[in-house]
Amino acid sequence: MVCLGNICRSPLAEGILRHLSGQNGLDWEIDSAGTGDWHVGHPPDRRSVAVAKKYGVDIAGLRGRQFSTEDFDRFDRIFVMDLDNYRDVLRKARSEADRQKVQLLLEDQQPVPDPWYDDALFEPVYRLIHDACERIVRLG
Repeated sequence: MVCLGNICRSPLAEGILRHLSGQNGLDWEIDSAGTGDWHVGHPPDRRSVAVAKKYGVDIAGLRGRQFSTEDFDRFDRIFVMDLDNYRDVLRKARSEADRQKVQLLLEDQQPVPDPWYDDALFEPVYRLIHDACERIVRLG
């Protein structure tokens, strides 16, 4: 799961997908990262932590990290939150096989809005990400 800073959307996506995969008995390695390095080592934004907690998902212990080319080796699928991050991740791809792993999180290829500047967006963003993660679990 990849967004810009790895403190709002991608930790929500990591936490939600971990929660859902655990409920469904799936042994998946799930992680999140940011394309930028501003928040490496920082916890998720308090608003993301709060909305996740409201739905029984604990992301408070997560810490930000930056996406790296090694992630193409570690993961079978790389979901990104918007087109800017999609392009940034593809720039790090070393091969067509790497590029094939990258896709936007939302099925309709729409961006997941960045809630950073608007507190009111955290709830709808949570719901968008949750629905996308449910689809990922269903499709395996």
